[in-house]
Amino acid sequence: MAKIDAFFKLMNEQGASDLHMVSGSQPILRIRGEMERIKYKELENDELKSMLYEIAPEDKVKVFEETGDVDFAYEIPGLARYRANFFQQKWGVGAVFREIPSRILTVDELGLPQVCKKFAMLQKGLLLVTGPTGSGKSTTLAAIVDYANKNRKDHILTIEDPIEFVHKSQSCVVNHREVGLHTKGFGAALRGALREDPDIILVGEMRDLETIQLALEAASTGHLVFGTLHTQSATKTVDRVVDVFPANQQAQIRTTLSEALKGVVAQNLFKRIDKKGRCAALEVMVVTYAASNLIREAKTPQLTSVMQTGRKLGMQTLDDAIIELLNKKWISPEEAYDKSIDKKRFVPYLSSPPPEF
Repeated sequence: MAKIDAFFKLMNEQGASDLHMVSGSQPILRIRGEMERIKYKELENDELKSMLYEIAPEDKVKVFEETGDVDFAYEIPGLARYRANFFQQKWGVGAVFREIPSRILTVDELGLPQVCKKFAMLQKGLLLVTGPTGSGKSTTLAAIVDYANKNRKDHILTIEDPIEFVHKSQSCVVNHREVGLHTKGFGAALRGALREDPDIILVGEMRDLETIQLALEAASTGHLVFGTLHTQSATKTVDRVVDVFPANQQAQIRTTLSEALKGVVAQNLFKRIDKKGRCAALEVMVVTYAASNLIREAKTPQLTSVMQTGRKLGMQTLDDAIIELLNKKWISPEEAYDKSIDKKRFVPYLSSPPPEF
């Protein structure tokens, strides 16, 4: 057993999402969104480096020493998988580990909108799950893929850096590819994917022009593509995809996106005040004929009104979802105000409104 495994076991017992180990500091756990120090001595650089190198593959150690940071996955059988990031900082080496549960929670267990099941059963197109870092995008996407895995008879191919949730083939055949280990990059893997007879392609992160372009191409040629982006709302997601492309291509990309995009799920996590834990507020946009026209005509701000009038189709705005959580008294008015889009709607809930209101 690796020396660092004791910290992972403690992390699991405490229900922490992340473990921070940095030279010159005690180890720290993120529990329900807040950082809590572990009662342990300050980590010295050489001691920490030895603990980290014990679990890292040789090729990853080499990349880390050449570049100063590296990502990979580490697994303790019977406990969990961990997404690891090593980095160099002022006092020496540092590492952050995110726990990926071995059991994938279902759409119903997570309390996700039922429209997520419909997204899983689409025949083609692009579905984007978005939100800030640590907002639970991977967990939501895993639940959608899990539903497809159980209810379709297709080939699911995931391209991730590193592999996070591991899906065992059920009604579908599932193949996982890790960037750096099984393929050189997202672009190369996506180009190869089109020759691997996939029905569903999961792209772990659409982070650059090439990946977004290839994902759009795959979605436009009869594949169902799931991807993640770091954006806060459905409207900003559309703009982010378009803005990645050079100005002279953007009109064409809007047209392609208007036809390929089938839905956006934008989410944010909130700390619960009624009990220990966190809950998610989700914005859901289903791309209807009206939404498609607005995307094509560069009228993305008007997509909010489409979501407000599309509740029968499973749509909702982020602010409406936050207000629902507020009315249940699950979250604090202050956090609701802080993470909302239209701040004015949340001022009446605050005990001391900001000066500008």
